[in-house]
Order: sequence, then C-alpha cells, then structure tokens
Amino acid sequence: MARPETKLKELNAAELRHETGARRELVVTINRRSERRVIPYGEEFLYEKLPIGTRVIYPPPPLEPVADPDQAIRYALLHPENADPLFAQLNPNMRVTIAIDDISLPLPPMRRPDIRERMLNQVLQTLADYGVDDVHLIIATSLHRRMTEAEIRRMVGEKAFKQFWPDRLYNFDAENRSEIVNMGKTDHGEEVWLSRRAAESDIVIYLNINLVPMDGGHKSVAVGLSPYQSLRHHHNAETLRDSHSYMDPTRSALHRSADRMGRLVAKSLNVFTLESAVNTRMYGSMLDFLQKNEDQFSDWDQVRLKGFRWTMGNMSAEMRRQVLYNYAAPYGMTGIWAGETEAVHRKTLAKVFQQYSVPVKGQSDVLIIGVPYICPYNVNSIMNPILVQCTGLGYLFNMYRGKPLVREGGTMIICHPLRDEFHPEHHPSYIEFFHRCLAQTTDGSELGRVFEHEFAHNPTYIHMYRYGNAFHGVHPFYMWYWGEPARQHLGRVIAAGCEEPEVAARLGWESADTLDEAIAMATAEQGRSATITYLHLPPLVIADVE
Repeated sequence: MARPETKLKELNAAELRHETGARRELVVTINRRSERRVIPYGEEFLYEKLPIGTRVIYPPPPLEPVADPDQAIRYALLHPENADPLFAQLNPNMRVTIAIDDISLPLPPMRRPDIRERMLNQVLQTLADYGVDDVHLIIATSLHRRMTEAEIRRMVGEKAFKQFWPDRLYNFDAENRSEIVNMGKTDHGEEVWLSRRAAESDIVIYLNINLVPMDGGHKSVAVGLSPYQSLRHHHNAETLRDSHSYMDPTRSALHRSADRMGRLVAKSLNVFTLESAVNTRMYGSMLDFLQKNEDQFSDWDQVRLKGFRWTMGNMSAEMRRQVLYNYAAPYGMTGIWAGETEAVHRKTLAKVFQQYSVPVKGQSDVLIIGVPYICPYNVNSIMNPILVQCTGLGYLFNMYRGKPLVREGGTMIICHPLRDEFHPEHHPSYIEFFHRCLAQTTDGSELGRVFEHEFAHNPTYIHMYRYGNAFHGVHPFYMWYWGEPARQHLGRVIAAGCEEPEVAARLGWESADTLDEAIAMATAEQGRSATITYLHLPPLVIADVE
C-alpha cells in the first residue's frame, strides 16, 4: 500500500530510492480506457492518445513549503553547517562580495518576492548590523547573457536595487581581463580563474536556488564567477560525454572538475554558501490541472484544458510568447541551508531528490518527451533549435539516476515545432553555429577542435556579450556538448510535429508530422513488442531506474 504523502515527506533520498511502493501511483500504464495525455509542444500543448502499454511517469506532488521563509533564512544564517554563524565572521573593515544566481533558474521565473530577494535582504541586514559597508553584489552569469536592469530589479527587489545599482550591483563580466585573476591549477592541471573582486574579498557569500541536482555546490562559485579559461576544462565534448547522468553529481565528470576547482578556491577564500530548494508548484490554481494524471481530470479540468489550448492556439506567436514570459510560478521554498559549501550541498541534494525522485523498473525501447517553451538559456527570449537540442538531449534525456529510461540504441521522440528561429540580440553566435558549423559536422569533438577557439575569441561576439545582452560567443558549443551522452547512447532521434524538417536534419534528427507518425517510425521493426515510456514534464521528475 502506498504511503500517505505526509509520511512520504519524511523520507530521505536513500529511502525514496529503494521503496518502490512509495510513489508507484506516479508510474501509470496506458490501457484502452485511458484518456489522452497532455504533452508540452513549444509554446503550445498537444493532447494525444498514446499506444496501449505505454508507461507514463509523473512528477511527485509538491512538497509543503516552509511556513515562514524569512525565519528559515535567519535560522540558517545563525546555525550554519561546519561554519561559524555569519554575524560571528564579520567586522566593519571587511570587504564582502555577495554572488547571486542569475535568472536561468527557476523556470518559469518565480512569483515575487523571489527567494534571492529574501536571502539578500537578510544577508544585507546582517552586514549592516555589524557595520560592514564595503559590499558588492555580483550576478553570477559566467558566460550567460547580461541580465537587464529590469530583470535585476525584479530579482533582487527594490530595496537592494536602489541601494547598490549600478556601481555595486552588476553582472559578472568574464571578458574584463583586469577584473579576472588566476587562482592556480588543480591537481588535474585545470586553470582556475575567478572574479578579482571575489578573490580579494574577506568573505564571499553565494546565494543559490536549486531546482535540479546539477545546480549548486562548488559549481556555483567555480562556474558562476569564472571565465572561458576555466570553463573550457569541463564544458567540452569529451568531459560531458563522460558525465553520464547530470542528475547524479557523483557520476558527472563535469561536477568532479567543478568540485576540484571549487576546493582550490575554498583554500584561498572564505566562501559562505546559502542554498535553497524549491518544490514543484509550477502552476497556479487556474493551471494546476497540468500537474495531474489525465485519467483523474474532473469536468472542470477538461473545460480548463480545452479553453487553455484554444486560447493559446488562437493567439499570434508574438502575443503567445508575451503571455508565457509574463507568467510567474508560485514555487515554495522547501528548505534552506548555510555554511561550508559541501556540507550545505549534501543537505540540499537530499531535499531535491526527495522532491523529484520516482522509482522506475527497467528501460524502454522508445522515450517520448515534450520540450516546453522555456529552458535556462531563453528566459524572455526564443527557444531556438540548439536550445531544443540542449533541453531534449542534454537535460530531459538525463532526468534519471542509475541508467537512462531508454535502452542503448533506442529511440527518443522529441515533441516540438522546431523552427529556424533565433533571438538576434541574445543568441547571435547561435545563428552562425547552426547555419555554418552544423552544416559541416554534428560531432561534438570535431566542432570543438575546428570552431570553438574562433567563436570564443571572436571580437564581435565578445563586444555583444560585454555591452549588449548576448550569450558569450562560445555558448552554443556548450549547449551542443550537453547532448553528447544522449547522442552516444541513442540509435535515433525523431522530432514529432516538426514544422521545418530541414531544421531536424541539420541537428542530425529525423522528422515526423505527428506524434503517431513518429511512434510508427520508432516501432516499425518491433511493432507491438516495442516498449514506450512518456516522461510527463513539466514539472520535473527524476527517474530512479532499476
């Protein structure tokens, strides 16, 4: 018998992984009476009948948020992990740098007040109480695009914005050579470069939001405040190909590299980490049916779904995009921890896995996923084909621990319209990468060897990164590399509902007009004996595959 949700919340990550009955209701098998399933499809949703026998994996329900987030933050600052309380580390003559996660997470952006605003206000109050006034706030963008003034104001809140913007609240600039310092090399020969302001501070306080296990930990400082010279050691095709599941940091070569860099930084700097976890309450009361098993839809749910799909389908593309990007999710904070980075991250990971883990038995021949309109790299922008590839093959394929949901040599079906569409201000180098580089090869190692240095040092792309709102010139390479493990593992990738087959072909994928056609293509040889899994996203779910 399944445990009640009240009991489920008390389980730790290890218990969740082995108690297959705890969440068995989240793994459903399609039968003749089953309803159609909702599938994200870019800026719209499909509503499709899946073949009998298809396994559908749903995300766990949202964990209850902490009752008083501000009180929880204060408690974390006063009772840190393996460190003295923040106030006990302060004196008026200190130089303090506060680094803050950018808006790449959570997705969609959360309703105000953002957790980062809550954390920042508490930290700033503590610093003010102890007379610390040499304080800088750095948005830890690394090679991401610069956040706009409006985006920063919304994230950090009016109080901090008015006090610090723009001289002491700003985006990290990975190409300002005078503000980057070499911290040394790891025992693996990896160069560690860091923000000079952070390196010369008496204490670096990092404010983090964890949506999935691949965030946080040493990756925060060692990536968020680092330039290309550091990232090239782990953001490359060879390292990411060896990373297996990105959702299991212990198996990820990328995380092992970032950990080595972070430990080197921690030997020289006093890093005080503040990490938070959020639940899966992505949809408000009018859209909460999107988180339900369709077989349990009420009449009201059916009416809302029909109205939602009709409304979105009859909007212009521009209006639909505007509506979606103005949506803010009612996420709740499920926990917060402060102190020494590794001790904090262990607590955070346990809570994250508690929220997302679902035990699943065995692999399938075919995996179906829907790619929604948003990923970490197109907030307030456009989901271009490279980002569809990154989201589908890089992130959603890797939503597992143990082994992939699809067998080696199997087929992945990605539902997305897949248009040749780019944001010229945010993703200028993506356009050249797609039309020039992928026309020559889709092999990650070859792309890196032939083109990466050129894009990383292209003066036009550097200028647009530093003074505009463009992702760094090398960024599309990283997005392509994220898909390396999936490309090595899969036999085929089929884009279902693809509107421009030439785009799929450029990515090295096949295309199908409909999901039914894609399934027929994927199962042509095995027929009814082919096993199919649909990973019902979003919200996110991590499959613990036995």
